[in-house]
Amino acid sequence: MRIIGGRFKGRRFEPPAKNWPTRPTTDFAKEGLFNILLNHFDFSELKVLDLFGGTGNHSYEFISRGCTDVTYVDKFPGCIKFVKRTAQKLEIEDALRIVRGDVFKFIQTAGQQYDYIFAGPPYALPTIDTVPDEVFKHQLLAPGGWFVMEHNPNHDYKTHPYYFQERHYGKTIFSFFREEVGGGAN
Repeated sequence: MRIIGGRFKGRRFEPPAKNWPTRPTTDFAKEGLFNILLNHFDFSELKVLDLFGGTGNHSYEFISRGCTDVTYVDKFPGCIKFVKRTAQKLEIEDALRIVRGDVFKFIQTAGQQYDYIFAGPPYALPTIDTVPDEVFKHQLLAPGGWFVMEHNPNHDYKTHPYYFQERHYGKTIFSFFREEVGGGAN
């Protein structure tokens, strides 16, 4: 895993186990996604939520590019330990809030909004298709914000009321969602 842009560009980190319950986004897909995001957002002003954060891949990219308010959520203890250690190595503890817990419970109790939300759930998660509904039901997305969900071709969100585009990077698909300012879907 490597950081592809910003002040930590080129830094590499290897998760300590081969059989982790994670699927880090490929550099190819991550680079494509961040090119889109860089053209839309000023990272220094974003409040970011990284759901099913895994190795922290997305969180590090945002912080590397100037974001100072990132919340990372995952329930796997090995991931939490790895992300804490990596945050210390990068000296970014002040920009990264690490939450160990169930993502769905976090969504229900977050009580705040985020400008950008990324979810990279396990593709085999039985409740994967409910993630966009939960994000919008609990009003986690700030006005003008984007929610991006990583998934494979076995899932399709084109009929979701807040869906507005998707991008394909091999078998990795990013579906983009937003709620128009003033309410209603695009």
